[in-house]
Amino acid sequence: MSDAVTHPEMERLEAAAFRRLLEHLRLREDATNIELMGLAGFCRNCLADWLAEASIDTPHPLTREEARTHVYAEPYADFKARQPEATPEQLARMEASLARNAEVRATAKGRKLDEQLEASFPASDPPGVTRPA
Repeated sequence: MSDAVTHPEMERLEAAAFRRLLEHLRLREDATNIELMGLAGFCRNCLADWLAEASIDTPHPLTREEARTHVYAEPYADFKARQPEATPEQLARMEASLARNAEVRATAKGRKLDEQLEASFPASDPPGVTRPA
């Protein structure tokens, strides 16, 4: 799995793909965070937390709320107000998915991983995001 493609503009391409993912998730509010967590082990909140974490060592680090506002293209509270309550079944799927995340991360120890991502995974509520002092 270490056969990553090299491209002189890969970082720009990855950024474009991330923007496309955000646009898609903004359009598909029916794909709820709890369902994303249950199926894939990450959600919009995780993306926002990872974005905030990526900004920590920059001249302008993002707060968690700033990152969420960017990911949701609106205040998080406004988005959350439109989301249905999670069912017990959805919560159980999410817990199983989080356990699977831990298994996958444990087996990937020998591979080159983004250490900051690994340390915070999963990055859903409550986050592992901290702002530098």
